[in-house]
Amino acid sequence: MRNRQVIIIGGGLSGLTAAIHLCREGKDVVLVEKQHYPKHKVCGEYVSNEVLPYLEWLGIDVLAAGGVAIEKASFSTVDGNEIHCALPLGGIGISRYALDNLLYKEALRNGCEVIQETVSTVDFEKDSFRVGLSDGRELTSTIVLGAFGKRSNIDQKMNRDFMRRRSPWLAVKMHFDGDYPDDLVGLHNFDGGYCGVSKVENGAVNVCYLADFESFKKYRNIDDYQAKVVCKNPRLKELFDRFIPLFDQPLTISQISFEQKKPVESHILMIGDTAGLIHPLCGNGMAMAIHSAKLASECILGYFGHDMSRDELEANYKNVWKSHFKKRLKMGRILASLLQKQGISQLLLAGLSIFPSLLPRIIRMTHGKPLKTAA
Repeated sequence: MRNRQVIIIGGGLSGLTAAIHLCREGKDVVLVEKQHYPKHKVCGEYVSNEVLPYLEWLGIDVLAAGGVAIEKASFSTVDGNEIHCALPLGGIGISRYALDNLLYKEALRNGCEVIQETVSTVDFEKDSFRVGLSDGRELTSTIVLGAFGKRSNIDQKMNRDFMRRRSPWLAVKMHFDGDYPDDLVGLHNFDGGYCGVSKVENGAVNVCYLADFESFKKYRNIDDYQAKVVCKNPRLKELFDRFIPLFDQPLTISQISFEQKKPVESHILMIGDTAGLIHPLCGNGMAMAIHSAKLASECILGYFGHDMSRDELEANYKNVWKSHFKKRLKMGRILASLLQKQGISQLLLAGLSIFPSLLPRIIRMTHGKPLKTAA
């Protein structure tokens, strides 16, 4: 059994991106992912343009894969009052079904070994990792990247702090056939949550909303909840009335936590949602996942390329992660808290209607600048 340089646990955006980056630089990487590709995931499916230079450097052309250029945003409160603005950086709408599969194929092309299995144990001893798989195999490596998503059995086994507290959030995602502007992402508030709407490849419209679970469970099912709560916002009612569902059933995920997480735990470098999850209303989760993979990959390459201790590697990653994401995550929590209060959200929208130039500034506070890449 050979010792790998890097094991990546999880094959979502951050895990696959890190795999491509590290393999391009000649590292021996194995990625473990329990699901098969392609597969739909609960996600807002909007990628900020800030990561496009980096994706292009990795050999990923999102527009060529069918991504839809998005340049405008609209926001509405529960009663349907709406404000529009141009997105400071803009972005691309593309489904996780398409993008994850594209990254997966590129990872394979760059020499990454992908094992479709579940990780059962992760142990660190004598400066090395042992990763046990559910089929009984055991892998060893120098570095482990944690890219296992918002909430997993590994988080539970590690007894991570955020797992000790129940989270009130439920997310629901659907694709629809319907008339919707290609260049617009909409964010619509409703009592107890908010809903994002935007185009993805092949003309489909992605609708993904975050709901307070305590409010949701009062209703019999998703259709009942949408009719009696979500569609109280007339903007959302209009969309649901004329859209035709493309999925047999909506996709859901519960217990979504926006609490602070540590970027390094048990010597595992955490990336993507495993390291921290920004509220979907900020529209920056996919870009942050990709960006975090870049930061971790660069730190790992520095570790292998220089006489650096593990403590120095971990301290370096913690510092760069916090410098890029800590303020954005904090602003996301503040915005979510404000928009969940109907009276405050109405006042906020009224103020933005008077001073519309403030809205792009708020958006910039949850986004980064275009990523620089190696020449």
